[in-house]
Amino acid sequence: MQLYNTLSAEERAELIDQAGKQRLTLSFYAYAKIQDPKKFRDDLFIEWNKLDALGRTYVAKEGINAQMSVPAENFETFRETLEAYDFMKNIRLNVAVEHDDHSFLKLTVKVRDKIVADGLNDETFDVTNIGVHLKAQEFNEILDNPDTIVVDFRNHYESEIGHFKGAITPDVETFRESLPIINEQLKDFKEDKNLVMYCTGGIRCEKASAYFKHQGFKNVFQLEGGIINYAKQIKEENLESKFIGKNFVFDHRLGERITDDIVSQCHQCGKPCDNHTNCENVGCHLLFIQCDDCKAAMENCCSTECLDIIHLPLVEQVKLRRGIQVGNKVFRKGKSDKLAFKHSGELSDKSLALAEKSTAIRQKIKVKKVLLGKAEHYYAKAQVALFTIENQELNLGDKILISGPTTGNQELVLEKMLVNGTEGVQAKMGDKVTFTLPFRIRLSDKLYKITN
Repeated sequence: MQLYNTLSAEERAELIDQAGKQRLTLSFYAYAKIQDPKKFRDDLFIEWNKLDALGRTYVAKEGINAQMSVPAENFETFRETLEAYDFMKNIRLNVAVEHDDHSFLKLTVKVRDKIVADGLNDETFDVTNIGVHLKAQEFNEILDNPDTIVVDFRNHYESEIGHFKGAITPDVETFRESLPIINEQLKDFKEDKNLVMYCTGGIRCEKASAYFKHQGFKNVFQLEGGIINYAKQIKEENLESKFIGKNFVFDHRLGERITDDIVSQCHQCGKPCDNHTNCENVGCHLLFIQCDDCKAAMENCCSTECLDIIHLPLVEQVKLRRGIQVGNKVFRKGKSDKLAFKHSGELSDKSLALAEKSTAIRQKIKVKKVLLGKAEHYYAKAQVALFTIENQELNLGDKILISGPTTGNQELVLEKMLVNGTEGVQAKMGDKVTFTLPFRIRLSDKLYKITN
């Protein structure tokens, strides 16, 4: 019984490109009482793996939260795997505004204590006692009511690039931080104001609506399906968008454009910009807004310190990271004194510029490549790498790519090689190939031939 991924992200991306079939990016959630989350997790993984479904899903005793990439041809079958459970009958699937076949490259289904961490330990709190759901037109209408208070239950790095006009945008990094802050800020309006809330896909404000009803707020409303569903409805029904800017999303795109307005600035130079970047220095990985000019000048780095580090030999970079917490704990959400033009908390509704249609969402330039083989060994003293050719042929003069989680993506032109120990001009399937490299490789690295 397979309950894990057998392909690397690079191999999965290659298979997706070769298949040439459309994939849909979507998200969904459901609050429910699940008795055995572990069995629920295992059953889902088995069924979704059959459908080539990829993505990131959390399950807990309180429900399920998922962001997925599914082949379009398997969409209805995927829905059936959900509706096999009573609590997911007629579940709303939020299909992305813009699609990217590489939005997710592996399938993970994890068991968590909660599908949305809230920091609450109140057994009397009923997460299913939620506020009134509002569709896009109803949401627009209630926003025009002077007795309405609208709250953004996303984090500062999300609201900075786009939000509803007039919304309270808490300066927080996590959902759990926002609950007590908003409760204190609005404690005098429990009886006479409409408390209206929204988030990306609805899951956070659904829990928030139940929380504020539990706290005694009388008129609690939420945007059904969040910003994702709102964007779909205003397009289909030709409605005014009261959301301005871009909607932050949690796959590698990092954003979907809702309106052409740019409401944020490059954190480094202040130019109107709403494209997020992760710092190229693996030991930093700071999430921040960076324009194309700064991206080129700073090579995707957040600071000159990080720029200096990425030009060190990989072995030196690893030494600098030694003893420092990495992974999720180092993934900071745009909080750094290096970012001179970072804004959070009370945000302006003013448009600073209009986005060009051709660059609405920055896409990575796809390198067309063919997987040739895998790394077998690296002879450190001689700086020689050994690969086994498992697919097609390798020729002198070919432009190659060596890729791996630590090595990164290294491109070069093959000028000399040994094939099965003898100098040669061509290597075929099954051959052992060695050639010198100016960097160390790992056994997890793959060898590709670039074809464009």
